[in-house]
Amino acid sequence: MSLTFRRARPDDIDAAVPLIYSSGPDAFDYAFARPGRNSAQDFLRYAFLQGGGQFGWRQHWVGERDGEVVAAGTVFGGEVNLGYMLAATRQILGYFRLGSPRVIVRGLQLERIICPPPRRTLYLAHLGVTSARRGEGLGSQLIEHFLQIGRSAGLPMAALDVSTANPKAQALYERLGFSVQVERASTLPGVAGSRYMQRPL
Repeated sequence: MSLTFRRARPDDIDAAVPLIYSSGPDAFDYAFARPGRNSAQDFLRYAFLQGGGQFGWRQHWVGERDGEVVAAGTVFGGEVNLGYMLAATRQILGYFRLGSPRVIVRGLQLERIICPPPRRTLYLAHLGVTSARRGEGLGSQLIEHFLQIGRSAGLPMAALDVSTANPKAQALYERLGFSVQVERASTLPGVAGSRYMQRPL
């Protein structure tokens, strides 16, 4: 059965945030979790409701089946890197306050593994499908939805990053025409390396 895609709304928070988190739990935990104080999803919920930046609801799409949100993700290009960095900084300062410097440093460390995308590239991120629906082709539908957005915008290339610890996701992306361009190893505790993948649109 086909998914119906629409722009996310603030009231999608309970369904969308776990899907966003599932796209890179080790990286999100490294950057945003403070044991005994807050989980990474606590911060993602805060940022989602703020609306702006790469974690905000305004940048996300959701896929519905029978009225239930079962997939989520976002797309953007290098043209928004500066704006997204400023929005993330504001959200981190607003949420973590005195703990913000540590979070910002960890975010910069992660950017050596998952680099900001280049200009004129459709970058797919935060791709998530609810665990009960995996293996039903929903991830392919989500990606194809985003690829069509890129084609409509006249962009030449699509790209994404996949964790080296997620071979199933990499196999899906390869079936959809993506190929690994760069592999970046990780020295961060609990964080896997990343493979940057591209395909022409």
